[in-house]
Amino acid sequence: MPKNDNYGQGTQYPVLSDAADIEIAFSTLVNGFVPKLVMRFADANARAAALTGPTKPVPGMITYLIAEDRWEGRQADNTWLLLSDGPWQPLTYKTGFAAYGGSPGWRKKAGGGIELRGRIKRSNNGNLDDSGDAIPFASIPSSMAPAAIRMYVVPSKRVTVSGVTRYTARLEVHPDGTLKYMVEAGGGTGTSSDAPWFGMDGVMFSPDGD
Repeated sequence: MPKNDNYGQGTQYPVLSDAADIEIAFSTLVNGFVPKLVMRFADANARAAALTGPTKPVPGMITYLIAEDRWEGRQADNTWLLLSDGPWQPLTYKTGFAAYGGSPGWRKKAGGGIELRGRIKRSNNGNLDDSGDAIPFASIPSSMAPAAIRMYVVPSKRVTVSGVTRYTARLEVHPDGTLKYMVEAGGGTGTSSDAPWFGMDGVMFSPDGD
């Protein structure tokens, strides 16, 4: 009967005393080590279609998804854990807002969590709203949003009419994926080359269910 590999990984190989059947011998060997390699799939749907029934995923499997450009590992709770930072994805802007710099966007982090980056301005280079309300400026997919509202102090730069420069703002991430900002009195004046802005670099949170 076949023997197991010397590393305790359960991969079997044929021995001379086995009945001569090269197809069975090689299929046992190949099907034993392929699940222990980094398996490549076109996308998550292709992986789900391939890893089912007798070839269902087991804890410890590692896969690479080509379309998503990410590595994932199978956990004991039957979920896939992201092993590499995902690619940056663009924000969906609300009317009246645009990127100031830093390629605003979001991405999934290795091991879990969502990261934001970039700076935001009014698309007309105008003042930020200083009414005291939290103003929606963009959104991320609701599946990436936290279970409850998250609030952060973020960088900002805006010169008020009194000549005072302010350097912070508040950022809110809502459970439906809406992103909002809030600034104190003095939304800031600026020019087309130096409009008032606020940033999101360094903001991280866990999505609902992560």
